[in-house]
Amino acid sequence: MKPIRIKPVQFIPVSFLAAILAGTLLLMLPFATVSGGDTSPLTAAFTATTSVCVTGLVVVDTYANWSFFGQLIILLLIQIGGLGVVAVGAMVLLIGRKKFTLTDRQLLGNSLNVDKTRGLLLFLRRIFHGVFVVELTGAVLYSIKLIPLLGLKKGIWASLFQSVSAFCNAGMDVIGPNSMMDFQGSWYMMGITMALIVLGGLGFVVWFDIIDSIKKGIQKKRPPAMVFDHLPVHSKLVLCMTGILLLAGTLIVLAAEYHNPDTMGNMPLGEKILNSLFQSVTFRTAGFASVPQDKLTEVSCLAGYILMFIGGSPVGTAGGVKTVTAFLVLMNAFSYINRKENVIFHRRVSEELMRKAAAVVSVSFIAVFIMSVLLTVTDQLPLTNVIYEVVSALATVGLSRGVTPHLSLAGRIIIILSMYLGRIGPISMAFFFTRNTKTENKIRHAEGTFYVG
Repeated sequence: MKPIRIKPVQFIPVSFLAAILAGTLLLMLPFATVSGGDTSPLTAAFTATTSVCVTGLVVVDTYANWSFFGQLIILLLIQIGGLGVVAVGAMVLLIGRKKFTLTDRQLLGNSLNVDKTRGLLLFLRRIFHGVFVVELTGAVLYSIKLIPLLGLKKGIWASLFQSVSAFCNAGMDVIGPNSMMDFQGSWYMMGITMALIVLGGLGFVVWFDIIDSIKKGIQKKRPPAMVFDHLPVHSKLVLCMTGILLLAGTLIVLAAEYHNPDTMGNMPLGEKILNSLFQSVTFRTAGFASVPQDKLTEVSCLAGYILMFIGGSPVGTAGGVKTVTAFLVLMNAFSYINRKENVIFHRRVSEELMRKAAAVVSVSFIAVFIMSVLLTVTDQLPLTNVIYEVVSALATVGLSRGVTPHLSLAGRIIIILSMYLGRIGPISMAFFFTRNTKTENKIRHAEGTFYVG
């Protein structure tokens, strides 16, 4: 009997599934809940999945249902899921001074979604060091507000949980039942949360490109304005797309909710701007809510579908098809119309990359359609709520219009599958079922005539 061999690209879905199963078993333990009672396998599986997939959709309140042990398990799952199961495992092995084979490096590269193998372990160390610094800083800043509010022990724990959850774009908290609604007028709390969400969503490659560019700028005495000019094209594109999407989302939400008394209509102008910006940020796979999501206007929901579907940027903690992917698909269409080459910041984009971007968007859109149809059939919900829930799950956002706790058994299974599929990526799932096929000496068929458009 031949041993089962898993390709590096297949190991990623398996590793996330293993983490979900382990989390499910731990959350089913009696002392994982406040009441000490048994937790149903489906509830435990849903919570473990939303934690590992850093989504944030919940069927029971995180702050009220789970004991400290249960919350600790959830926090560990969020951290593991945000950084990637393989990356966390690799870091543990690295601390243990284990030598990495070429296969190990390929597996780690696939997990981090980077093509390089040279310097990969140094890149991994920089990621973990940076994440530790950012999350610890966030926890300290949160504690200034939360310790006086909740007391010393609970304040410290809530600050740590909030920081990790915000940075990993998970959207879960242990402060109370209202997410960020109790702080909708606090520039301090909302600002810290938005900063952590954006930092996690930018991607680690962008972090280090900015840091390296600043260091070189200081060494060569360049003016601060030239830091952006000397960034690699990927980081330039990510920063531009992030800024454009955040600004566009803020303006749309502000216009749509300005007179809505159920969301921002009764707020002063400053708070309207703050909460519109926060809603735009949280649409980008974060899952925290400063206003009731079920009270948003149809216009805001439509903007939310698009922003959630796009999500954050590559090699980060956010979900979605990613900013760069969405831009490449749009650019390809306009380049074809204008009969121009696909060029960004004077750099040509390869055909293989364009095909990958088109595949990611197409498969993700198909997944949204299929899951929306299934959820409509099983739960008979309004279409707005169905699409909002499904896109939120597939893009690992975690925002809900109040329907998650009331989903049927079949509906919960659909959302679990959506969250899992959204975290590993539809393309990764497709690769999981592919066999090794040789690409050499393939027959080239005669070109056919087709009519498009």
